Amino acid sequence: MAEFEIFVDSCANIPDEIRKKKNICVVPYIITINGEEINCIDDNRNYTETAKLFYQKMREGADVKSSLIGEGRFIDAFTPSLEAEKDIIVITLTAGLSGTYNQAVAAGKTLSEKYPDRKIYVFDSANASLGEGLLAIKIADMRDAGESVDACAEWLKNNIYKMNSYFTVDDLKYLRKSGRISRAVAFAGGLLNIKPLLDADAGDIAQMHLYGTVRGRKKALSAIVEAFDKNVIDPASQTIAIAHADCEEDALSLAATLKEHGAGDIIIEYYDICSGTHVGPGTIALFFMGGDRHDKYPKKTK
Repeated sequence: MAEFEIFVDSCANIPDEIRKKKNICVVPYIITINGEEINCIDDNRNYTETAKLFYQKMREGADVKSSLIGEGRFIDAFTPSLEAEKDIIVITLTAGLSGTYNQAVAAGKTLSEKYPDRKIYVFDSANASLGEGLLAIKIADMRDAGESVDACAEWLKNNIYKMNSYFTVDDLKYLRKSGRISRAVAFAGGLLNIKPLLDADAGDIAQMHLYGTVRGRKKALSAIVEAFDKNVIDPASQTIAIAHADCEEDALSLAATLKEHGAGDIIIEYYDICSGTHVGPGTIALFFMGGDRHDKYPKKTK
């Protein structure tokens, strides 16, 4: 029996077969599509089919909304593990995009009072999508190799900002709607076929950072490969992940190029539909372990 349990929110974007095989527990976000609420992860529903339909509805102009996971839902999710005398590690979407991390922290504090003998570690992934998911997969592998909950927590403390993420979007209007860019920038970018290049910054509350722009989709994908070459460390020995918002051909092409550039194991998955509400269909994102992001950006504090 596992010494401790690993929890993520559904933004971790871990493919169903991997999360089940590695015993990673998921607390799902709930999103609203044209007034209808759905769980982002549901074992009774195929995720790929759900995501494909979701992004198609976005293209058609559907009204989509996301919300955070409240303290009570985390308490409900964590309690059975604590009752079973298991410690837990929780990894969430960056607090720069959601208040979910703070809710998980609050749940941990509440439950620590009720279960004082249990260890509850809550971490902000400082990332989104499989940037969060790859961290959980790494911890699952460490746990299964016999590492303690304390050793795994220490690894996360020292390595979260070594998880690099780079992405581009196909249509700037979704970033505009979520307040990430101005209306004027979105309008001009659409006219000029400008594609933004974004990554996760090094802030204590990590956010999306616009580090460049290029004209056209092909140049945007090439720029992501250049970022990989510049920042990745030992690509053949790690799992790399690509998340796409219903642009599978681009994801497969990117994966093939990364293989030529030394990548080994690559996960490809539809971009999680909760944070996908903010970036829109056509988004493609790359996640890998590389140089510490603090070396690229001045450290921001809370």
